[in-house]
Amino acid sequence: MADTAPTSRPRSPLAGAADRLAAVTRASGGTIGLAELPFLTQLDVRLEAKGAAADAVGLALGLPLPLEPDTVVRAGELTALWLGPDEWLLVGPPGGERELESRIREAAGEEPVAVTDVSAQRTTVLVAGGGARDLLAHGCSLDLHPRAFRPGRCAQTTLGRTQVVLVAREEPSAGFWILVRSSFAGYLADWLLDAATEYVRVTPAG
Repeated sequence: MADTAPTSRPRSPLAGAADRLAAVTRASGGTIGLAELPFLTQLDVRLEAKGAAADAVGLALGLPLPLEPDTVVRAGELTALWLGPDEWLLVGPPGGERELESRIREAAGEEPVAVTDVSAQRTTVLVAGGGARDLLAHGCSLDLHPRAFRPGRCAQTTLGRTQVVLVAREEPSAGFWILVRSSFAGYLADWLLDAATEYVRVTPAG
């Protein structure tokens, strides 16, 4: 007999914090925007940067793998982050892991390539608004001035004592992505909410 038991939808690491993130966003009057971007496809790709596979994979994906350290390349819904001389993180819409991995492996052919699906290991937090850089600077040792960490840059760093991948989105108004391991996501959310309190408007009593 067919299994007719209902299947439960997966719960994102920060599902329980969604209301608090939205409340701070509203209370800041647009100065700070906080939200989880759950279930994004995330594939760790390792191959020879100057080999034939890199060019072939770039053509298959419709975007070249970035070769400059700590840079980001985006095309459509797909984003490639430079993590090391032979390592990239590909980020795309939810549910595209298998199709994306298949395209990479097919493009690489016989060339050596390693593709690891890390989608379930991390979630992504969006930090936007005019106060985003100042907020992040409270807990990050990087120089986040726009001249030093301009749009289109990424870095593996520590934020609020949590290891993250920080991405400055291509347009300044798009803010930042924080890619954080799921097991540390709750701690990071609490840190962000606490750091954002100075931007929250307090309504006078009476």
